[in-house]
Amino acid sequence: MGSSRLPGKVMKPLDNENPLLDSVISQLKNCKLIDEILVATTELKEDNIIVEYLQKNKIKYYRGSSEDVLDRYYKCATKFVCSTIVRIPADKPFIDPEFVDSIIKKFEKENFDYITTFLPPSFPIGTEVEIFSYESLEKTWKNAKLPSEREHVTPYIYNNKNKFRILNIKNVKDESNLRWAVDRKEDYELALEIITKIKTRPIFMKDIMNLLKINPELVKINSNVDKNEGMKKSTSKDKQFLIGKKGDK
Repeated sequence: MGSSRLPGKVMKPLDNENPLLDSVISQLKNCKLIDEILVATTELKEDNIIVEYLQKNKIKYYRGSSEDVLDRYYKCATKFVCSTIVRIPADKPFIDPEFVDSIIKKFEKENFDYITTFLPPSFPIGTEVEIFSYESLEKTWKNAKLPSEREHVTPYIYNNKNKFRILNIKNVKDESNLRWAVDRKEDYELALEIITKIKTRPIFMKDIMNLLKINPELVKINSNVDKNEGMKKSTSKDKQFLIGKKGDK
């Protein structure tokens, strides 16, 4: 709820007045290869509204640090005894369940510690999937030090390619210029257009692509949003952290 760029975004009404978080969960419920959906939220009072929603809908959750998201993820995975974790941030209301299943299949068949779809990005922003083993998460939790590594959960993994077996899934065509994640007011406006104009559920990536082809003007709604704003903010904290470490020596 404490998002600085779009406060309260995960509980903003989206589909028939259900919150954005409900859309994320509803999409993921259509995955055939996910055993359980868990929500890792914070201990902050402002996130009580999220917990109330989860309790009402009988969705399991864990409450942890608001700043150290890696710690929150690790302790959530430990509490619920997860062997494999599929990470889906809650600002992805149109996460494609078929796409998620395809990445899980790849992880199950091949011997990787971590599979992602954005190193570099080639799919639309808002479709990202990350999957990793509990062992990789634990190693990351024990060794990650930089603020960006603690806040964004997986940077330690892909910044240490020599320590992990990593695979990036590439799109046939680079479509990373498109965006339907919800991080800014403009993103939310586009999400409302998508959810209103597409009547079928779940909503697949191909449905949104078809909508944008028919209505290309919709792309302009959030075309000016900085796609890397969150990471830029974290890496600036990294610089301050490293300066502080030098000062300690």
